[in-house]
Amino acid sequence: MSIAGSCLCGKVRFEIEKAVGPFEICHCSRCRKVSGSIGLPMVGVLAQDYRLVSGAEFVQLYMAPLLRRPPRYHTHFCSNCGSPVPPARASGERMEIPAGLFDDDLKLKPDKHIFVECIASWDEITDSLPRFTLRELIRERTK
Repeated sequence: MSIAGSCLCGKVRFEIEKAVGPFEICHCSRCRKVSGSIGLPMVGVLAQDYRLVSGAEFVQLYMAPLLRRPPRYHTHFCSNCGSPVPPARASGERMEIPAGLFDDDLKLKPDKHIFVECIASWDEITDSLPRFTLRELIRERTK
């Protein structure tokens, strides 16, 4: 049974077979700008489990200027409603999809906050999820 997702206007629709995680809430300034909120909750998915159902013609890519070093920050969005969306075609083995796009229950909960050193001055994390700075995240992922 697949899990459905879509953008705000419904023109971009996709399905995944399952969400594998991680389910991270990113607090970097660029993810805050994409989400317009405290952070961007992203769900890890295997690329082979992702399928765009409709709306490829509405999926656009924005490549942000390079800040310090590669890779550049990029985001895909629906050209009709502006919602962040997954790419039309997955590349690589894994991908991340904004959690708010899913129409069906993921059967996952967030498991960590990342880039917490970038948290906005007006924000406060009030849950007990683990918190990682960029340096800690790199160390964790290279274990």
